[in-house]
Amino acid sequence: MRKNTLFIVGYFLLIFQIYSQNNITPQNTIKIERGESKESIIYKAAHVVPTANQLDALRNEFIAFIHFGPNTFTRMEWGNGMEDPAVFDLKTVDTDQWCRSMKDAGMKMVILTVKHHDGFVLWQSRYTDHGIMSTGFQNGKGDILRELSKSCKKYGLKLGVYLSPADLFQIENPDGLYGNLSKYTKRTIPREVPGRPFKNKTKFEFVVDDYNEYFLNQLFEILTEYGEIHEVWFDGAHPKRKGGQTYNYAAWRELIHTLAPKAVIFGREDIRWCGNEAGGTRDTEINVVAYEVNPDTASVFHDMTAEDLGSREIIYNANYLHYQPAETNTSIREGWFYRDDTNQKVRSADDVFDIYERSVGGNSIFLLNIPPNREGEFSSRDIEVLKDVGSRIRETYDVNLLEGAKGPVELLDGNQDTYLLLENGVDEFVIILNGEKTINRIMLQEAIATHSERVEKHAVDAWVDNEWREIAVASNIGYKRILRFPEVTTSKIRVRVLESRLTPAISHISAHYYKTRPPQLDFSRDKDGVVTIAPMQTVFNWNPIGENAADNLNTGYEVYYTLDGSEPTLNSAKYESPLKVEYKTLKAASYINNARGAVRSEDFGVVKRDWALIGVSSQVNNRPALNAFDAVKRTYWQSEESTENPFISLDLGEKYLLKAFTYTPQTFHSNGMMASGEIQISENGATWDTVEKFEFGNLINDPTPRTHYFEKPVTTRYIRLLVTGIAGVEKYVTISEIDFL
Repeated sequence: MRKNTLFIVGYFLLIFQIYSQNNITPQNTIKIERGESKESIIYKAAHVVPTANQLDALRNEFIAFIHFGPNTFTRMEWGNGMEDPAVFDLKTVDTDQWCRSMKDAGMKMVILTVKHHDGFVLWQSRYTDHGIMSTGFQNGKGDILRELSKSCKKYGLKLGVYLSPADLFQIENPDGLYGNLSKYTKRTIPREVPGRPFKNKTKFEFVVDDYNEYFLNQLFEILTEYGEIHEVWFDGAHPKRKGGQTYNYAAWRELIHTLAPKAVIFGREDIRWCGNEAGGTRDTEINVVAYEVNPDTASVFHDMTAEDLGSREIIYNANYLHYQPAETNTSIREGWFYRDDTNQKVRSADDVFDIYERSVGGNSIFLLNIPPNREGEFSSRDIEVLKDVGSRIRETYDVNLLEGAKGPVELLDGNQDTYLLLENGVDEFVIILNGEKTINRIMLQEAIATHSERVEKHAVDAWVDNEWREIAVASNIGYKRILRFPEVTTSKIRVRVLESRLTPAISHISAHYYKTRPPQLDFSRDKDGVVTIAPMQTVFNWNPIGENAADNLNTGYEVYYTLDGSEPTLNSAKYESPLKVEYKTLKAASYINNARGAVRSEDFGVVKRDWALIGVSSQVNNRPALNAFDAVKRTYWQSEESTENPFISLDLGEKYLLKAFTYTPQTFHSNGMMASGEIQISENGATWDTVEKFEFGNLINDPTPRTHYFEKPVTTRYIRLLVTGIAGVEKYVTISEIDFL
């Protein structure tokens, strides 16, 4: 009797669950009940959709970041908050030039750092004097946000703002509001300031402390006096804390939603960080992600940096399922702020276009930083890259090689609101081209606004030699998936959905051809100073027809190089075998049919053959100090954990005149990154004098080689690197390579 009762109860619970499933409407956030079945969770996941603002953000696709402020003039990545505003020695600014360049690149929105961690503001705020109002720019009347807002309207770009919650000026100033232990009391936002009335008469009342009131007043200004704002960007970085300061995000959210109803909030429930600052993308970027708490009401949001955020195994353990697109953010230059046009590296158009295809074509938004120089303009090098990238995007994706093709009209009509449901056991569709076409790109999109992201794995076949051949395979599709593969000539394309959550709804397919440029180059130098030049390896996640994808792309090219600092041409020396390079700048470029690829440039300094280790603070057994100068980037030195400053001392074999040193971090993990240190020299290898101090920023999120140029060249044989700061919480340092120029 008891077994029968349990069976009946279980049966009705199953019927109720199925009934509940079939009555789920698409939502931005869906709660998972305790003990819910895997089938029910998958059903719910297939109904998690973006908000209208999130969908607009995805459709922006390619957007710009502008880092501008005192750091532009001090040449520091992070300020300390105590800079005299006068260091912002701006004479002119050309925001029209910024917007023209961004428009040329195909960007649709720009986000300005109106306040970075140093607390310096770029608009005429009523609530602080630490900003542009205390500089000589336009006699203290200048307003970069206003200038940019006008230019955005002129060039048809959307506007966003970066307002740093962290504020080192408010922390370091004796009268600063951050962490001043003020009481939470009812405050009216905005606080009225005599002689500076607001045209917007909206009022808020929040129970907050002094710093949250200050922050809310700043938000009110920038969201009401500069036109429509489409994104509010909150950085999660905390260079320094004080007084147990917390943020009243619930109040921030209410104010933003009221004053900027079309804005998404980055770093909170609307848009999430991709997890790095180097342009890295996940192979599978699912925007239906798992949450422990309800993101619609949460006050604290942690960075979501794990490789897997939304697979079946992850969402089975979720309390909430939430739609949250990722933003892939990186800088066109080495670092976020402009330093110089001599030593600061600039990404090539090849690199930026590759990130564009991986990010926009990988179900995320591409946010590229372009920092203005000290003349208030984009550097000509940056503009050249932006124009080239924009041309490549238009040449490739404005031409749809499926024009006139036959197949499901919902996929070919160019309307994102129409879609093909793959139901009743159908898991593929075929497109018949208007004649044979040569292609190397396929673009697919799902109807995410109504049917969420459902495809979990898919493949594309081309009709070649009277049979189907698989040319590409990938996991999810989502808002957009760009598949890249070696060129193939075909008259028919077949798309197969291999795994999915419920019935997939495909809204778009197009085919394109990208004119492959000569390959980017990479240099590697051994301990004897011999440099090998080879194509840079790029991972395309394709499945070619029994071919090596890299070899398929990188054939038929020749490499020419120079050692005198000039640009390589077809009249330069031809690279035919490895060459020894010391104390010179090597520049090289590949050529195919007179077309030149991106120029690779690197300064090579002292050859490491005769270097010797004469002292080290400590080393773990499997990461010896010798690894720091073995000319092998996959090995590294790791010191033991200690409260003492780690160091490594070297004998270079003879005296050299040195002008700089380069630190190459290991990239296996984010631990032990060197943030600051001192360069010391010695006459005897025993007593040391400090000749240089240095700082590096953002290494955890962007572990690329960093070069520090000395104020004055130094001559020495014995040199010591003393580490005074380590990024993160670790008490040990890691170094892949040290080089001296």
